[in-house]
Amino acid sequence: MRVIALSTLKTFLESDPAYADAREPVMAWCRQVRAADWATPTDVKRGIGTASILKDGRVVFNIAGNKYRIVVWINYPYRVVYVRFIGTVKSRFLLGIFFGAASADAVFPRPFRASYC
Repeated sequence: MRVIALSTLKTFLESDPAYADAREPVMAWCRQVRAADWATPTDVKRGIGTASILKDGRVVFNIAGNKYRIVVWINYPYRVVYVRFIGTVKSRFLLGIFFGAASADAVFPRPFRASYC
């Protein structure tokens, strides 16, 4: 799989020293995704059982012992994973990922969402 918007991950990891514990799990996630070949959401669940499959091709991955979440959109035919968000459980819910907000723009104005692409 190709991973797009790795800068989102880098920005998050460099944004606060408190996120230093996420560096290795994020790198391990990147390696695992790049090595994968997902054609369907079922393939994602088979490869990473803790992934949560959402509507519209979105998938939530739990990393660092469920302390952080990576939300992606997957284009299955082209085998591309777009990183949409990385953050803590609290920030993910604030974005409205599970509450139906179409995008972070609906919840936060642009300057307040540094780790969202």
